[in-house]
Amino acid sequence: MGPLSGVKVVEFGAQGPGPFCATVLADLGADVVCVDRPSEVGGGFADFVLRRSRRSVAVDLKAPEGTEVVLRLIGDADILIEGFRPGVMERLGLGPGQCHARNPGLVYGRMTGWGQDGPWAQVAGHDINYTALSGALASIGRPGSGPVVPLNLIADFGGGGMLLAVGVLAALQARTATGRGQVVDAAMIDGAAQLMGIFYGMRQRGVWSSRAGTNWLDGGADYYDTYETADGHHVAFGAIEPRFRRAMYSTLGLDADVLMRDGGPDVWPERKKLVAEAVRRRTRDDWCRLFDGVDACFAPVLSLDEAPRHPQYAERGSFVEAEGVIQAAPAPRFQDTPCAPPSRAARPGEQTREVLAEAGFSATEIDSLLASGVLAAVAPASAPAPAPAPAPAPAPAPAPRNDAG
Repeated sequence: MGPLSGVKVVEFGAQGPGPFCATVLADLGADVVCVDRPSEVGGGFADFVLRRSRRSVAVDLKAPEGTEVVLRLIGDADILIEGFRPGVMERLGLGPGQCHARNPGLVYGRMTGWGQDGPWAQVAGHDINYTALSGALASIGRPGSGPVVPLNLIADFGGGGMLLAVGVLAALQARTATGRGQVVDAAMIDGAAQLMGIFYGMRQRGVWSSRAGTNWLDGGADYYDTYETADGHHVAFGAIEPRFRRAMYSTLGLDADVLMRDGGPDVWPERKKLVAEAVRRRTRDDWCRLFDGVDACFAPVLSLDEAPRHPQYAERGSFVEAEGVIQAAPAPRFQDTPCAPPSRAARPGEQTREVLAEAGFSATEIDSLLASGVLAAVAPASAPAPAPAPAPAPAPAPAPRNDAG
């Protein structure tokens, strides 16, 4: 099921952005096989989300026989995804040249933090480092508080994994015209900078301050921020347009006619105090009820436990339970080629025999490679039991209907 049904992907086991890219492709229906290390077979397992809906083979890539196994696997693959430092795949005998010699149509996706070249190409790093270099980290925070770490969403997942998914699918489309595969070089610093594009543009036009927390989209404006409620929760407003802002002020019990006369940066600090005082008079659920049906760009700030139970998510089926774990359902939605629900996450080596048999390896070959340690396998029945899902929190009051965007 899914629009990528029939597309074959070989993924090299890694952390974060590479597996996220592979998960996106698997959710869309691609047949993803993850190449794991034999040392990972039979160990503890907890990654029920970023390894879902695919299979695993365990291959020793440092052995020449292991390299040959993988080259045979990619012989009829459409996409390869790897996230090693530059040069590692070449040293393993699995670089683009070696792989394209076996499969000229292969789309070879490379995921790195700093990119394949440049003075920092071989330097270690994580999301926070790539986000810092892009200008994004300095742009998120409160005046005087320093940068606020935005989880590892910007470089790892948005600027990394999602950008690589777009890239390999674009290269796959190009192959329909050229008949040739190509290398897709996805660097997290490039993707993070791309996500920051509008802010670079506004800064150069002189309409965006370099001081975090003083602009209209970073919490500087009274109408685009979060506020604490009487019960210690928070609500969020994004009332950028005047008509939504007027509705926000009026529903909060403030004098909208007066507040709408001037909305520039000079008045934001005082306005924020007024809004904060008004919001603190009621609980979060009270505000949800009062803003229900009001177009004020309002929403409650929900926890990870609360969000899946919100009526909007529940109605759309945006969260599902797989292996006892509540997780986001595949997205986006497709009218004619719907995606299947997530299936069992790949335990390292669990499908070694199955995948290699499909690739044309004989039972004798597989047994010999297993005996030599080039391959490793584990029977599905021996996989660890899934962790129990956390008890869901009570559902908060519904968020209002909103036609802002």
